[in-house]
Parts: sequence; structure tokens; C-alpha cells
Amino acid sequence: MFSKLGQLVVAHPWRVIGIWLVALLLVVLFAPRLSEVTNTDQTSFLPDSYESVKAQKLAERFFPNGGGTSALFVVQRRDDGRLSSSDRRTVASFARLLAGGGIGRVTAVTASPREFAPNGKLQLVRVSLQGTSEDEPVKAAVRELRERAGRLLAGTGLSAGLTGDAAIQFDTEESFATAERVVGAASAVLILLLLSLVFRSGIATVVPLASIALVFLLSTGLLALTAKTFDFDVGPELQTMLIVVLFGIGTDYILFLLFRYRERLRAGEEPKRAIAFAVARVGEAIASSGAVVIAAFLALAFSEFGSSRSMAPGFVIAILVMLLAALTLVPALLALAGPGVFWPSRHWREAPRQRIFPRLGRKVARRPARTALAAAALLLALGVGAFFYRADYDPVGQLPGGTEAGQAFDVLKTAFPVGALNPTEIYVAGEKQLDEKRLRMLQARLVQIDGVADVALPVLGKQGQAARIVLQLEERPYSEAALDLVAGPIRAAAHAWARPGETALVGGQTSAFADIRAATSRDFGVVFPVAALAIALILGLVLRSLVGTAYLLAAAAVGFAATLGATVALFQGLAGEAGLTFNLPMLVYLFVVAVGTDYNILVTSRLREEIREGNAPRPAAALAVEHAGPTVAAAGVILAGTFASLTLTGVGLLAQIGFAIAIGIVLVAFVMATVLTPSVAALLGRKIWWPGHQDRPERAGPRDRKPAAVPGEVPPEARPK
Repeated sequence: MFSKLGQLVVAHPWRVIGIWLVALLLVVLFAPRLSEVTNTDQTSFLPDSYESVKAQKLAERFFPNGGGTSALFVVQRRDDGRLSSSDRRTVASFARLLAGGGIGRVTAVTASPREFAPNGKLQLVRVSLQGTSEDEPVKAAVRELRERAGRLLAGTGLSAGLTGDAAIQFDTEESFATAERVVGAASAVLILLLLSLVFRSGIATVVPLASIALVFLLSTGLLALTAKTFDFDVGPELQTMLIVVLFGIGTDYILFLLFRYRERLRAGEEPKRAIAFAVARVGEAIASSGAVVIAAFLALAFSEFGSSRSMAPGFVIAILVMLLAALTLVPALLALAGPGVFWPSRHWREAPRQRIFPRLGRKVARRPARTALAAAALLLALGVGAFFYRADYDPVGQLPGGTEAGQAFDVLKTAFPVGALNPTEIYVAGEKQLDEKRLRMLQARLVQIDGVADVALPVLGKQGQAARIVLQLEERPYSEAALDLVAGPIRAAAHAWARPGETALVGGQTSAFADIRAATSRDFGVVFPVAALAIALILGLVLRSLVGTAYLLAAAAVGFAATLGATVALFQGLAGEAGLTFNLPMLVYLFVVAVGTDYNILVTSRLREEIREGNAPRPAAALAVEHAGPTVAAAGVILAGTFASLTLTGVGLLAQIGFAIAIGIVLVAFVMATVLTPSVAALLGRKIWWPGHQDRPERAGPRDRKPAAVPGEVPPEARPK
């Protein structure tokens, strides 16, 4: 199949390129932008069955002016002194002016004496906004509130920083927009430099970058169109991740092709035949790798948490389009460029005098047990750290240090219970008018719960059939302790209080993240085994070997544990952070297991090819390392480098993801694929191919067999001398 595909592409390169350009033009003209279907509010991705979502709907029904999102001004003196009586009057006037300022979606602005700091240095000003934090009018209101605060307090000696749910979401979106630009530029520069070092050719660097840029525009347009058609949102991290994935994986696929094309040119093959041969030989490895990645990400469709589930179509579309481009668009471009793709370098004509991989291959062949043990010991030692993993659900902690929301929260913590940032809200509704005496009994029960700092008086809603009770926690609103408190004693107290015909639900951001934690834990138990099963099926079809498939799955699990352990050691150990972002294990698992399997497939495919040519298992392992090692190394460095660019964004979530996947790719490429896999293959010998017997020698090896003629090309033997 891939042989015919290669021949077809090199015979009609202009038609292939034309089809891609027309597809891009149609998508650019008619597809919506990805930003139109992006949602920065993680809590909005929860299913309706979760309590925090039910509580929000109850709030919107009975408290339409207070059931939306909120923001919080933290007002202090610029000299860090105590607020005087005059200062407090200025703050009260500030709140009144904002409330009556006609700012869209602002329903109330209050400066309650209850929220004056005990140390006299801070006053909180609460802002209620109609709508959710991802609504464009709410974002505009946050921007207007900050601008007016600066004008109203100018010359007063006071400053006001806006934090809270709406401000955090606003700053998160701004941070991700900045991160997208940083990652895009860093990835392009990195790939440009690395490809220049590998090929010493400007054209060989432009072809991958141009192809990937086209694929990015096409795939994001298709994703936005799919999201609009099927009415779902995607998370803010997806677009940044797509840049990294396409630059990294796309460059890998193109490298596989370029290395094999160059190898055939060095063997004296005609250019078009060399391209067709490269597609025929590498096409199976690229297609197999792409299928593994797609199968793994399809497992995300089984997620209950919408943010994770929405990643499935994004990654699947991007990888599928990149896979098709690597097998059609790139060979078509190479067919037009010919050997000139490596211009001005002349080094492509001769194999470089490399020593590392031939020496490593010989060592693996001579001492496979020793090299396998060394590689496995390193991975297992790093994997110990995975047992110390702690999940972090704090969106404030993920913000860059310079954001206003983060700075204002740091100031708030100096004088108030940290739960003041996002109070927990209990909504009660009944079929008839509620008994205020019983509501105060619920308030009294809540006050007695350890970890609750303060409980406000119940506020009745429409016709007395609903009530809202606001409480503050002593813990950070997104900490594990706060999530345990809300999901446990607080919900239990509210549910136990309610009589038949009454409903008591716990809402607010802490309750929402408690539900996110529950959904994520559920997803770990579903997505992990589904992804493993999908990968196992693909590997089984590719290798036709139970032993080889079992080994690669076991190696992938060890690689995942080593990656997570190394990340825990850096961020929780050396950096002293409270934990790792809650969805990091999911992303590490999918990327390191699925993407890292690419390199194992490439090495295994080359190993099988060498064995089919008549080599014994150990010499075949040495040759596989010698020939596939440089490709895996170059691809691994580029892929790890593109993910490492995420650490430049300043966004905690992206920095952790970037480091984790980068170190995982390094471990898979340099420890597992080039050392452990060929070592195990050398040890097991022909048993690794049981029961499919993919080690049977071919009648004529690829080095002895003449490649199929390319349509329209005159064979060398028929050309005039």
C-alpha cells in the first residue's frame, strides 16, 4: 500500500500540493476560529449530574443577581499602613461609584464592615457579575473595573487589586494567549536551529516548518468547525498544546522520511525512486505511530470531565492531518526539490563518521543483559517518585507571578482567611416557604465544623422558598483539605438537614473543584486501561507478536512511572510546590506512552527489517541501533525541545506539562528505544516475534531488490549512455 502511495505522490506532486492548498483555503474562508470555541473556566466542563453544577442552576433560578460569577477588590494603602477613617470612607465611595457606574454585567458592589481586615490594613470590595466568567461581556467588565479602579483611586494613597473567580479566569486567558505566542516562536526557532544542525541546509528546514504551519492552520480550523457543529467547547491549553504536538510529532514524521530518503540517495538511488522507497519503508512506521497516538487520544472520549474529553477530537484531527501530510504533502515537496532539498550542504552525499550509535549497537549486541539491566534500573529508580505524587487544583497557583489576580490574592492572604477569595455557598430550596429558624439551625451546624472560619446569616430568595448561606473556609479554597472539607462534612451537614421536599446543595468554586477531582479520579480509572487496550491492539496488528506487544506495553508503563517520578522530584521536591496540576498524569500517560511508542516502533521496525535480511538477532540489534539511533536521537531532541518550550510561558500548568513530557521523551528516546528495546530483543532472540514469525527472511532484502519504477520515469538502465 505505501509503495503504491509513494509512487503515486512522486508521479503527481503538483496535484498533491494543489489539493492541500485548496483544502487550506476552504478551511480558512469558512471555518470559525478556534478561540471562538475555547472556554477558560474548568468548572464549566463538569457534567450536570455533579452537585456543584446543580447548585449553580439553583442559584441562577432563585438568585439571578447573585448566582453569577464574582470578583474581589483587595484595597490597601500604598505605604502598607493601616486604613484610616478617611481611607475607609474613600473605599465606601469607591464601591458606590463602581456600583452606579453603569458597567455592563455588574449587579452589585459592596464594601461590608465584615470584610475589613482585623489588622486594619485591608478592605475587601465584592463585585457580583451576571453571567459566567468565560462570557465576553464579563471579561469586558473585568477590564473596565480595573481601569476605573485605577482612575478612582488615583491620588488617594490607596491601591486596589482585582482577584476572584472572574479576574482569575480573565488573567488565565490572557496568560494562555501570551503562552501560545511564546511557544509558537520558541518551537519554530528551536526546530529551525536543530534541523539546520542535522542537515546543514536551509531548504531542509523550511520544508518541515512550512508543512507543519499548513497542517496547524488546517487542523485548528477543522477542530473549530467540528466543535461548532457538535456544540462543545475546548480548554484554553489545547491550542498551545496543538502547536507543540504538531511541531514535535510532525517534525518526527518528516525526519523519519528525510533520513530514509537521504540514505537511499547515498546508496545511488534515483531521487524519485528514493522518495517512493522512503515512503514505502517508513510509511508503515509513521502510519503505525500515528495510529497508536490517535488510538490513545481517542480514549479521552471516555472521560467524564469535559475538558479532557474535548481534547480527543483536537488531538485526533491534528495527528491525522499531520500523518496524511507526512505521507503525501512532504514527499510531493521532496519530489519537486529533489536532492536540492539538502542544498547547500554536500555532506548528505556521504554517511557521517559517527561513532556513538555504532559503538552503542555493538555494546548492546555483546552485553544485552548488562545494558538492559542498566536502562531498566534507571527507569525504575526514577519511577519511585511517582508514589509521592500529589494533585494540585489551584488555578491561582498556575498563574504567572505578575498577574493582578495572583498578586491581589497574595495580599489577601496576609490578613484574611484564605477562604475569603471564593466563599462556599449553600443553596436551599423547598416546595413551600422555608422556616427561618431551621435555616439558622443549619447555620449553627456549619459553624461547628472544623475548618469553617465564618458563616453568614441565611439570605432568603424568591417568596421565601429558597435561601443562600455563605461560609468561608480556613483553608485555601482549592487545597486538598478544602476539597475534602466541602465534599465531606459540609455536604453531609447540608444533606442531613434537608427534609423531604427540600433540597440543600453546596456550590461555589471549592465545591466545583471537589467535583473536578472526583471526575478526574474516575477518568484515570477508565481512560488509562482503554488507552492501554487500544495501543495493545494497534501494536498487535503492527508487530503480530504477543511477546513484542507485551514488552512494549510494559516498557511504556515503566516510562510513564519514571517520567512522573522525575517531575515529582523536581517540582514537589526541589521546587517545594504543593503538588502537580491535577490533569498532568493523564497528559503524561498519553504523550509519553503514545508518542514515545513511536520511537520503539521505529527501532522495532528497523530491527525486523534487519532480521528479514538474514541477520541473527544480536547483529540485527546492533544494526538497528546504528541506523535507527540517529533518527530517534534527532527526533527525540526536537520533540523534547518543543515541549520544553512550554516552560518559558510562566504558566505553572504549562511549565509542569512541558518539563514532564520533555523528560519523558528524552527517557523514551535515549534510554528505552535505543538501549532497552534492542537489548531485550537481543536477549529474547526470535522469541520476541512469537507467534507471528515476523522475523522470517524475505526472498530478497530491500538492499538487493530493485524498487518499483515511478510512473513517467525512465529507468536508469534504459537511459542513453
